[in-house]
Amino acid sequence: MTYSLEGCRSIQLSYRGKSTYDVKYRRSIQLPASRSHRIAVRRLELSGHDHIISSKQRFFMRIFSIESQRNTWHTGRIPVFFAPMKKYKRVMLKISGEALSGDGEFGLDHPTLIKIAEEIQGVEKAGIEVVVVIGGGNIWRYRDTTDSGIERTASDVMGMLATIMNGVGLQSALESIGADTRVLSSINVPQVAEPFIRRRALRHLEKGRIVICVGGTGNPYFTTDSAAALRASELNCDALLKATNVDGVYDKDPNRHKDAVKYDSLTYTEAIEKNLRVMDQAAFSLCQEQKLPIRVFNFSVKGALIKAASGEDIGTLVHE
Repeated sequence: MTYSLEGCRSIQLSYRGKSTYDVKYRRSIQLPASRSHRIAVRRLELSGHDHIISSKQRFFMRIFSIESQRNTWHTGRIPVFFAPMKKYKRVMLKISGEALSGDGEFGLDHPTLIKIAEEIQGVEKAGIEVVVVIGGGNIWRYRDTTDSGIERTASDVMGMLATIMNGVGLQSALESIGADTRVLSSINVPQVAEPFIRRRALRHLEKGRIVICVGGTGNPYFTTDSAAALRASELNCDALLKATNVDGVYDKDPNRHKDAVKYDSLTYTEAIEKNLRVMDQAAFSLCQEQKLPIRVFNFSVKGALIKAASGEDIGTLVHE
């Protein structure tokens, strides 16, 4: 029997527990009509409606056949298992440059890159589209190099170039484990990365590619936090996931103060008024204007990223 998959972004099927198929962007697929075949479905989007697994129990799901004349729908029922429900369709992941250096203070650490790549790939395999913005603090950052004598504008440009280096390094790590990735830059470096064009970035995401945005905003005086908020807004992300080395937002640095108090949730206004320095205030303000939720979590904990991307209550949520 032929079932319609029109509008389907991704469907993962396993027949009789023997083979698994990941089918993308097909308008129809041949499935066995027998009810005895167990078919595991990750996600279906039919006629503009998302059909996402909301429990682990088996039940019969209606899938529409388009074998007859237009506007005449026939229904077939097959037993399916749903995967865990996804809260977000597309997320922005903001990673600091220091996260790429591992235990060191400078440069890139290859085992750390692979670990980060595997975490990101896990989110993509769960059917969630991923955009990544990376900082450049492991190579160059103005506030850490004020004694260099290099004026602010030139120093910020050097920081933007550092984010490109980090982005290319992360792309290499992702591709080494089989992920499909594109690097898009705010600064024109055609031999290294594609220019950031919104429609191109959206098309890459629609094709299931992980998009890495580098070069910051392309302008000095703006941090990569602001770049993450900007790109998340441009690319219609459902949430901004801020990866840190602590498990949320505190009233003061928990690494220095044992009496630091963690916030489970905050409003944008509270975060700005309390001058909490997890993200800069320009980024907070843009997220507030676009009603973009921010989830701050500990990236060093294995599995934390997929939990945050799935909408689980970890870390701190900054919202309206």
